[in-house]
Amino acid sequence: MPDATTNAPAHRRYRFREYHVTSVVDSMALPAFEAVCVTGEDHGCGTTSGEVHTEDELTRWIAEHCAQTGHDFYQRTTRATLHAEPGAWQ
Repeated sequence: MPDATTNAPAHRRYRFREYHVTSVVDSMALPAFEAVCVTGEDHGCGTTSGEVHTEDELTRWIAEHCAQTGHDFYQRTTRATLHAEPGAWQ
């Protein structure tokens, strides 16, 4: 219901309980790494490494792309499979 003096909505108070979750990296799943070349003034190069499964593979791809093109700025994405272990409501 709006406040009669200002015609603004009345303040409401909501309370939320927290649900605690612990996330654990799944040791049976391979991690995934990917890099995208973002070197460029108007727009990034956009060349991507594709998905690789070790940091060494990613570093090697970046080094090779840098050597071939002189490009030196990259965005890196790291992904891992997690298992959520629910905790208790608090």
